[in-house]
Amino acid sequence: MSTLQIVLMVILAICSIILIISILLQSSNSDGLSGSIAGGAEQLFGKKKSRGYDALLAKITAVAAVLFIGLSLALVTLFN
Repeated sequence: MSTLQIVLMVILAICSIILIISILLQSSNSDGLSGSIAGGAEQLFGKKKSRGYDALLAKITAVAAVLFIGLSLALVTLFN
């Protein structure tokens, strides 16, 4: 294993842990099947997006997901 591969794998592991934690800390947005059918239009048009803690977690999740996918693809293409 090269040093670059080890560094990328460590960053990938850290990124995956951050992704798991940020997903688990987010609050639930759905009320089950009935909420998705009846309240879908209200969520789309009626409520404004949350700010603060939930928005920060959503941004962290998006960045961690992009990094996870990018690092995974980089590891596969560079070292396969």
